[in-house]
Amino acid sequence: MVKVSQLSLPNLIKIHRHNCKFFRLLFYFLMALLCSLNTPIIAAVPGFNASPQTILNQIATPDSLFQQGKLLYNAGRFAEAVQILQQAVKVYQNQGDTLGLAATLGNLSLAYQQLGKWNQAQQAITDSLNLLQKSPKNQNLLLFAQLLEIQGRWQISTGQAEAALVTWQQAEKFYTQLKNQDGVVKSLINQAQAWRSKGSYRRSVEILTYLEKKLQLDPGSIAKAVGLRSLGDTLLAMGYGEKSRTILQQSLKIAESMPANADIGATYFSLGNNAKTQKQKSDAIAFYQKAVELSPSPLTKVQAQLNHLSLLIEDGELTAALTLIPSIQSQLAQLPTSRATIYAEINFAQSLNKLLSNYSQSTIQSSSTSSQGSILSIHYLEINSQDVAKILAQAIAQSRSLGDQQTEAYALLSLGNLYEQTKQWSEAQKLTQQALVLAQTSNAPEIVYRVDWQLGRLLWAQKDIKGAIAAYDAAVDTLQLLRLDLVAINQDVQFSFRDSVEPVYRQSVELLLQSQGGKPDEQTLDKARQRIEALQLAELDNFFREACLSGHSVPLDKIVDQDNATAAVIYPIILKNEIQVIVKIPKKPLQHYSTTISETEVNNTLLELRRNIVNPAAKSTIKKRSQQVYNWLIKPIESELLSKQVDTLVFVLDGALRNLPMASLYDGKQYLIEKYAIALSVGLQLLDPKPLVQQQIRALTAGLTEPPPGYSNFSALRAIKSEVDLIAKSGVSTTSILDEQFTSKALEKEVNTVPFNIVHLATHGQFSSRAEDTFILAADGPINVTQFDSLLRSRDESKPQAVELLVLSACQTAAGDNRAALGLAGAAVRAGARSTLASLWQIDDQSTALFVGAFYKQLKSGKVTKAQALRYAQLQLLQHPNYNAPSFWSAYVLIGNWL
Repeated sequence: MVKVSQLSLPNLIKIHRHNCKFFRLLFYFLMALLCSLNTPIIAAVPGFNASPQTILNQIATPDSLFQQGKLLYNAGRFAEAVQILQQAVKVYQNQGDTLGLAATLGNLSLAYQQLGKWNQAQQAITDSLNLLQKSPKNQNLLLFAQLLEIQGRWQISTGQAEAALVTWQQAEKFYTQLKNQDGVVKSLINQAQAWRSKGSYRRSVEILTYLEKKLQLDPGSIAKAVGLRSLGDTLLAMGYGEKSRTILQQSLKIAESMPANADIGATYFSLGNNAKTQKQKSDAIAFYQKAVELSPSPLTKVQAQLNHLSLLIEDGELTAALTLIPSIQSQLAQLPTSRATIYAEINFAQSLNKLLSNYSQSTIQSSSTSSQGSILSIHYLEINSQDVAKILAQAIAQSRSLGDQQTEAYALLSLGNLYEQTKQWSEAQKLTQQALVLAQTSNAPEIVYRVDWQLGRLLWAQKDIKGAIAAYDAAVDTLQLLRLDLVAINQDVQFSFRDSVEPVYRQSVELLLQSQGGKPDEQTLDKARQRIEALQLAELDNFFREACLSGHSVPLDKIVDQDNATAAVIYPIILKNEIQVIVKIPKKPLQHYSTTISETEVNNTLLELRRNIVNPAAKSTIKKRSQQVYNWLIKPIESELLSKQVDTLVFVLDGALRNLPMASLYDGKQYLIEKYAIALSVGLQLLDPKPLVQQQIRALTAGLTEPPPGYSNFSALRAIKSEVDLIAKSGVSTTSILDEQFTSKALEKEVNTVPFNIVHLATHGQFSSRAEDTFILAADGPINVTQFDSLLRSRDESKPQAVELLVLSACQTAAGDNRAALGLAGAAVRAGARSTLASLWQIDDQSTALFVGAFYKQLKSGKVTKAQALRYAQLQLLQHPNYNAPSFWSAYVLIGNWL
């Protein structure tokens, strides 16, 4: 989608009467061209088919050049717009028109940026600003601010977030002087993006919150509707789905009151994207249908239908998907050639390809196979691989006609993928290598990593293992550089973390472990486990929409070899057809072993075990399934663990294993907790690990007996006071806030005034694979996981003592969410505590009180590690006649520093 915002030329410039027409046209041109980073306004694309050379031959006046440049830019024909603007530059240079030249160079920079020609873009915007600075700044303040927007866009796109922030702050000052509220809004949105790119997530949120309040004060107008829509889209990209939806609904209400059908349609489209992101598929479809019904923009209509189609395919609604296809085909055929049109064509081709890949012959009314590949047929409609190839070939040809290398790279990548699926390796590799050259030339890393990944798959299929490893390494390296930018990838490019990022890491690990005849050396094993750690960090980045881990860290291997020689670290990795386990035993090189078993069977076993483990009456089923998992992870190494006198196991878990407590694994006679203390680690390093036994223990405790209004699905926790009393009775110095006193503000106040090194929250909470659905409950409502940072880490600025342990004693994983433990890891990371103790599911609160009392009694003794204190408390319940089922004692897990 071409992102175009409407900005205006300063009306303060004094001009001669005969130039009014020119400046009026220049005004409209700047409205179309001077766009900011985060203003996704969808506009109708005008039909315009003349070639640049025809224009140059026929037109030489500056106002006409601007008009044609506007049409070309808005049509997404950026290379042609560059040609027209270059001609306009020459005209203004000959005329000595400094203002016109400066404005044209600014727009030329913008067109170069769209083409990924960053050096030319830099030169053009630098020349533009230099020219403008030679004239009195107060006479050209608005144009100066608009050019600064373009400069900031170039800076952020080339990785200069700090410089972009300064530039956009300067632009905001100029807009404020001019009382130009639209400009201020755009500058603030841009600044929020810059802060986020710098890793200052909290500052970014502060700006957006301020911006929301500022927009609410403005009277209803199209500008406000557009500003709110832009804000809503930005909040969605940052993971604030509910808040985004509220803002978008406000934008819709204003647009409907105008009425402004283009903005109404655009906002319905944004609402559809919001609902799609939040997995509210029925709402998303309804919003997309409204966008199609009400928008006058053919581009918005087809984009909404394409997203609708992808949802139908995802849900397996084949008949509905196929009946939508003719309408999309018809509308695509009517769109003029542009980058947005080409992305829509590629999107369409990808959806058709999924239809061909995902559905067997038995699901279709009539089907056949031909030399052109499988055919899907329903009534009058037939689709085959050749049809998809034709669409992509057309997209490639159109990209070349526009001189748009980035779009051509993406189209070549998609066509190469089609050939890959039909196992035409040579042709697929040729297309993929062409795409790589173009993607690298146009500085498009979000495409580069996918091209390298595809090249790796192709080389692997052709038994070129060395080449495949190099390609996968390149893909992973690019992903590591992208990190924050993954959430900002062009929405026209179909993107899903699970589909487009996670497999890169997993496949590269599988390739590494198979690369030496199934007997990888220690260097390869280390590389494999580091790659899995990189995946887990990428998952957390995606969860929070920001880079999460920072600070001084120490490798687990160093801790095991030097500081805690009785601990072993276990890294299970779930691959497509096997489970690989890498083990670090103190003062020994890495070892590994594997079990041949399909990923589907592994996940089914883990799902059944997770479903039964919460049932106290399902002991026999639990033992049977947990023994299977024990055999995969522990049995091959159990004798060596015994001989090395290992007493603590630290797991870096993968995939669905994270939803299970390792304490419940069963060897046929004993549970794992009966033999070892157990801890989990998010990655291969700990942040500044120190043992708690050397410190005085002080706890800040907060508890909530009754859930707040609106959360009646959570039961009362009658034993909360008993739980808090048992902590105090263990000898721990405590400060408590209970029930109605336990509000988010009260907790924050206590955090910043009370000396403590443990935070114990005895209240309901939920872990989910979505940050929005991961929270704990206070008397005034939920405290979201994204707030943990401001609640607990704000202490770092005024208190030298770190939070050693965060305890969440009544939490649970979200029902039906097989990746909910990601929320638990996210809470652990976000809190900034060295260790986090939490429950994977809610259990009887009387047994919780007993567990907590036993845990703190051991911790207070100063003779054991946190992991050993946890083990002791779990054994207390295991030996209790009422609580010996795994559903009671195994729910608790310790994440992070186990010392």
